[in-house]
Amino acid sequence: MQPNAPIPDDAPDVPLAVDLDGTLARTDTLHENLLVLFKHAPWLLLLAPLWVLRGKAFFKAEVARRARLDVTALPYNEAVLAFLREEHARGRRLVLATAADRSIADAVAAHLGLFSDVFASEAGVNLSGSRKLARLRESLGTFDYVGNDAVDLPLWRESRRILVVHATPGVLRQAQGLGPPVHRVFEAPPTHWRVWIRALRVHQWAKNALVFVPLLAAHKATQGGMAPRAVLAFVAFSLCASSVYVINDLLDLSSDRRHPTKSRRPFASGDLPVRAGVVLAPVLLGLAAVVALGTLPLSFAALLGVYSVLTLAYSLRLKQVVMLDVLVLAGLYTVRIFGGALAVGVPTSSWLLMFSTFLFLSLALLKRLSEVRRLRQSNEVSAHGRGYLAQDYELLASLGTAAGQVSVLVLALYITSKEVTALYGHPERLWLLCPVMLYWVGRIWVLAHRGLVNEDPLIFALRDRVSYVVGVVAALVLWVAT
Repeated sequence: MQPNAPIPDDAPDVPLAVDLDGTLARTDTLHENLLVLFKHAPWLLLLAPLWVLRGKAFFKAEVARRARLDVTALPYNEAVLAFLREEHARGRRLVLATAADRSIADAVAAHLGLFSDVFASEAGVNLSGSRKLARLRESLGTFDYVGNDAVDLPLWRESRRILVVHATPGVLRQAQGLGPPVHRVFEAPPTHWRVWIRALRVHQWAKNALVFVPLLAAHKATQGGMAPRAVLAFVAFSLCASSVYVINDLLDLSSDRRHPTKSRRPFASGDLPVRAGVVLAPVLLGLAAVVALGTLPLSFAALLGVYSVLTLAYSLRLKQVVMLDVLVLAGLYTVRIFGGALAVGVPTSSWLLMFSTFLFLSLALLKRLSEVRRLRQSNEVSAHGRGYLAQDYELLASLGTAAGQVSVLVLALYITSKEVTALYGHPERLWLLCPVMLYWVGRIWVLAHRGLVNEDPLIFALRDRVSYVVGVVAALVLWVAT
């Protein structure tokens, strides 16, 4: 019989044993449990070496007991799940056979409602490889097995029929040479380079262009050596930001999987394994440190370190604290501007920092407003992983529009300050910036209130033609004032 041929209808009496990690689920539940534990109680990971000394099964049990993974949000392999439902409807006995901890396996079986038996790691026995094979022989006798990795080769060798899920080409070749026929191959979708780009959130690097603002505001963009340093600062912030985004996605898996658009992120969807993110994040952070320490002032490197620590704190806890989360977001934008000033060695304008703080606070509140609006539309009370309620909508709108207007007020006060005359030949022409900014801030808030801004407002601005027109007008005003 050829690969991918359906299992004959005359064999529903043969039990079908199904692996969990990497097979039924497009992830590893132990890795996800460790991430949950790191997010909610990272100090407990100090006990991990002691748990490992008592065996892998004990380690899994201790992690699972403390982490309490939400199995309802796991990225299940839909093709495998559809196949299992067909077999279940035919009356076939389905068995979940996994090396995952018993509590995880039982929760998955209860959630899916397809399995009549569950074999899993428990009582100090890690049910993997030969141990799993012995258990299946003892309990089932003859069986078909669905697996995905080299550790499943002994089970495939002894099974009646082989079903392979998302295996590497090497593992698939080994499975095909074992003897039992390979009846079905669930091929993994190719991991395109765009998936890695999405994981790094390269489109978010546009925010790091803020490092160029101090150089441009000081009218020193053409001075030798300054522009290259600003570019290096941009690179360092971009690498650091991508590291933070990867960490944030790994720690927010459960929340992202409940979100209509965030659920498509590479780690939440299972397009990339979480272990890849665990390796990728420190590598990116290390590259950022190399750029900062090797080419830029030490003060910039120190600020970049503060930025990374603050963003990690935001991912772990601060994003769940009402109002503190938006203040931190606004501060992270302002840190980029301050970092640009340190990189090129120009003084930091207090006016610029005040203006950016209020403007980015407005945009951070707008982002939360969009999330709360989605709550109201879905008749939910609160957002998972956030501290806001659906009833906060009007208050967030008031606070956000007020912060945006205050940023324009700061701009107006700056225009009347003595610092302006040192930089601009016609400072009175800068007054044209005020109506331009009032229009842009007011427009984006109106659009958000109508539900037309359902993402990061800065990303929305990068895709909005009107925002580009506003930017060109503002640049022309600055030019004629100079």
